[in-house]
Amino acid sequence: MARPQRDDEFDLRVDTLAFGGTGVGRHDGFVVFAADTAPGDLARVRVRKSRRRFAEADLVEVREAGPDRVVPPCPYVGACGGCRLQHIDYPATLRAKREHIRDHLERIGHLERIEVRTVDPAVSQFGYRNKMEYSAAPGPDGELRLGFHRRGRWDEVVDIDPCLLASAIGNAARQTVRAWAVRHGVAPYDQRAQRGTLRHVVVREGVATGELLVTVVTAPGAEPVVDELVAPMRAAHPELVGLLHGVNDGVSEVTQGLPTRILWGRDYYFEEVLGVRLALSSQSFFQTNTQMTGHLYTRVAEAAGLDGSQVVYDLFCGVGSIGLTIAARAREVIAVEIVPEAAADAARNAAANGMTRYRVLTGDVGRVVREQRETLPKADVAIIDPPRGGLSGRAIRRVLDLAPEVLVYVSCHPATFADNAARFVAAGYDLEYVQPVDMFPNTPHVEAVARFVRDEARVAAARAAAEAAGTRLGALPGGA
Repeated sequence: MARPQRDDEFDLRVDTLAFGGTGVGRHDGFVVFAADTAPGDLARVRVRKSRRRFAEADLVEVREAGPDRVVPPCPYVGACGGCRLQHIDYPATLRAKREHIRDHLERIGHLERIEVRTVDPAVSQFGYRNKMEYSAAPGPDGELRLGFHRRGRWDEVVDIDPCLLASAIGNAARQTVRAWAVRHGVAPYDQRAQRGTLRHVVVREGVATGELLVTVVTAPGAEPVVDELVAPMRAAHPELVGLLHGVNDGVSEVTQGLPTRILWGRDYYFEEVLGVRLALSSQSFFQTNTQMTGHLYTRVAEAAGLDGSQVVYDLFCGVGSIGLTIAARAREVIAVEIVPEAAADAARNAAANGMTRYRVLTGDVGRVVREQRETLPKADVAIIDPPRGGLSGRAIRRVLDLAPEVLVYVSCHPATFADNAARFVAAGYDLEYVQPVDMFPNTPHVEAVARFVRDEARVAAARAAAEAAGTRLGALPGGA
């Protein structure tokens, strides 16, 4: 088996789609990951990186199109790093996402024969994002580019107009900011030279309410010219409820945690999901596909098996969106959140919606449960919706301390979910099924709702084994 070298070109028959959206084939028995290819393609590829066990390659030419290849509707696909699956027929991407979850469970979690259900398709394949974060950078002649980073580049931006994943309102808001910047000579920030003014534009939209919240991020010293943005934004966008100005004086390209002032209006907007009205601040996390969020939360309620009799713990609850939408189906929802601002948002949202069977506890999950053990009711159901990195071993032990009969895990990353799932299974829970939900069409990302059920005999056996080994319940064999 000859290992390909960098810049080698050859024809590759693509067999499958790997997690991340790249096609996979073999050249003389050697595994090759080829960007922008589709299963069934016969593609001419050029090696970009050669490693010991595999190579990474770029597409040169499609010699024979596979059965699932389609023409991408977006002209920026080849340059932009966002929509990696536009060239593949939508039903085929759903099948691939299901297999990615199954594959990760088997390879990483060593969990076989788990029921991974058919992926719930998205309502819309385009125009579904309620949040868009645009980067600014100079073009070759210093002109403003306002869009997304070129694939594989940190210092170059692809000028986008329009972005097919954004709504019409989201695209129009970006264009209004662009026109203001050009009119006033606001220079785009040059990340390489560390100079310039305009760095980012963040557009957030309440899809159900029609409200628009826009944040412009600049380098320091731009206050006077940024003030001039208020009038054109208000004139062009009657749906605008807030215009904010964030200042980034650092090197990192971030939009969160910056000093921010209100130029006009308010620093939050309203969204509605399953009849619940949520106030969302500019910094708060919320699912980016509002159309599918209600569907996702309905799947969570189904996995929880709610019939009005259960006490539900909504752990790491953020602004409380999951717990609030299911509170009417539970006896009580106890939400726990370590970030005080997010916990306060959850409490305000509960009060605004008249939720009397919902309470928020602020603090670390383990500490809250330990300190209030005598006063807190027993957990019938625990819901966890962790970030992409999943739960640490310590966080898993905190969940296990609650000993819920049913555990509902909302995953946004198959690999970290597989690792966490293996730990819960090792601790005595049965993984009954995984229900994928496509929240992010045209991208490799997939959300999934998993239902775990506590098996008392297996929990007791796992606890005894852990004590005998001198480990903590929830740790994997070998001290992982």
